[in-house]
Amino acid sequence: MNSGKLGALLVSKGLITQEQLNAAAQFQSQEKTRLGSSLVQLGHVNENVLISFFSAHYGLQAISLEGLQVPPEVLRLVPKNLCTKHQMIPIGVEEGKLKIAMSDPTNVAAMDDVRFIANMEVAVVLATDTDITKAIAKLFRDQSALGAVSDYTESKSEQTQTNVAVNPSVESIDAPQVDSKPVIKLINNLFLEAIRRKVSDIHIEPFETFSRVRFRIDGSLHEIMKLPIQFRLPVPARIKVMANLDIAEKRLPQDGRIQVRTKSRSVDVRVSLVPTIHGEKVVMRLLDQGGSTPEMTQVGMEPEQLALFQKAAEMPYGMVLVTGPTGSGKTTTLYAALSSLNTADVNISTAEDPVEYTLLGINQVHVKESIGMTFASALRSFLRQDPDIIMVGEIRDQETAEISVKAALTGHMVFSTLHTNDASSTISRLRHMGLEPFLITAAVNLVQAQRLVRMLCPQCKAPDSSVTPEILRDAEMPEELIATAQIMKPKGCDACGNTGYRGRKGIFEVLFLDETLRNLIVKGANSDDIKRQAVQQGMLTLRRSALLKLSRGETTLHEVLNNSRPDGGL
Repeated sequence: MNSGKLGALLVSKGLITQEQLNAAAQFQSQEKTRLGSSLVQLGHVNENVLISFFSAHYGLQAISLEGLQVPPEVLRLVPKNLCTKHQMIPIGVEEGKLKIAMSDPTNVAAMDDVRFIANMEVAVVLATDTDITKAIAKLFRDQSALGAVSDYTESKSEQTQTNVAVNPSVESIDAPQVDSKPVIKLINNLFLEAIRRKVSDIHIEPFETFSRVRFRIDGSLHEIMKLPIQFRLPVPARIKVMANLDIAEKRLPQDGRIQVRTKSRSVDVRVSLVPTIHGEKVVMRLLDQGGSTPEMTQVGMEPEQLALFQKAAEMPYGMVLVTGPTGSGKTTTLYAALSSLNTADVNISTAEDPVEYTLLGINQVHVKESIGMTFASALRSFLRQDPDIIMVGEIRDQETAEISVKAALTGHMVFSTLHTNDASSTISRLRHMGLEPFLITAAVNLVQAQRLVRMLCPQCKAPDSSVTPEILRDAEMPEELIATAQIMKPKGCDACGNTGYRGRKGIFEVLFLDETLRNLIVKGANSDDIKRQAVQQGMLTLRRSALLKLSRGETTLHEVLNNSRPDGGL
């Protein structure tokens, strides 16, 4: 059907007016687009309405491409430039026919091109221009790394291409295999994609017939691709070469480091390899040294929490302890604090393992326990360097704890981290390390516990009517918050990679040691008693901090329940 017949049909069905058709025809001539696309771009018809019309008129199925997964071998049948030219995407093979999604079923030239290129008959389904554009961008972007997989697989012999299980402890690695260009291309593309998507960790996990690649984005793991069995050996081997590790050693864990540089930034990659029953599992943590350190106002503290933290951090001496599990943002909070205190008249030294960000004007030391450079030895050295502020990456043992306390009691400001569940249990942890209660109260100004919750994408979040007031009460949300709560849910769009979330922020529990709390600690009160007293004095718990973000529509109930414990009526 030509444009004239299609336009006349749309007018006769009352979907557009003759004036709109004339305007679209003129636009079509100027922009060299098809009539349907012109009508949509001019706003004369909704693209969903147009697809519904095409579906009914031509008897074709209309589908949504949200969450579409296309096998790599199918996507390779039609090149990206052809998909973009004709606004279509191959989505599968059924009964010997290539199934393609198109927005314009009258585009016979597109079907002919696909038949010629793929050497297959074509079956057409309908999808909106918007869905197809998103699918082309996502699927062909992901294929940049998968292309390397294809190149490598096709370059191997027929024997290698069969899905026969390989014993990684027996098969040797030859030099051409390790350094073959497809393997290099694959690893490089993985790094580039990970940096683009702000990935914190890359996981490459071997299984019986394939290896799985996953990215950790905003704290959650997402499967990116499955590598054929042929990549089980060369991928870890290539990573070992890059990290200067022993290629021949496949029985013991190995740790290393890779420096990845792009045009715009430098990323430090910490590599860990562990032997499993099917081969070596690789986990790589990406530390973006070019990333900017957030301001204290950006980490997610409530105003009253931020005021207490700044009050403790600006004291002339003492300790500020930030606690939480690995990956809870403790280091980011400390960097933000140090940046706010970093002036020309202050000497700041840090001992870190690893140094995650480079801070201009701050003396940063990388701890290397293998050569005797421990937190304790670095801290002793700092005390001979005329410091004003010291940051110890982590208090792991009694020696480091005692030196930190002595530094705090002799006129220095000390920042450090511990692994505890909440702020009040940090006091018990220090006691178990051998510190006397009177030393703890004399040295510690403030203890802060924190977790990270995913923030909803502001461009696509939507109201969530499924969360009732009863559910919020069960989650311990106060009645005054329930009355005004704006509960939202994730939806997904291009801006957030269709996850519904963009970035993470902290939820916090800030325990400022005033005279009342110090007296409780000296008397030997347990962590529950300390927490109860702090809450009576106005401390926001982790759960209450999370509920505040939930009530403002910044995060979801799922994130609240997953990242904070109930207070139990405190």
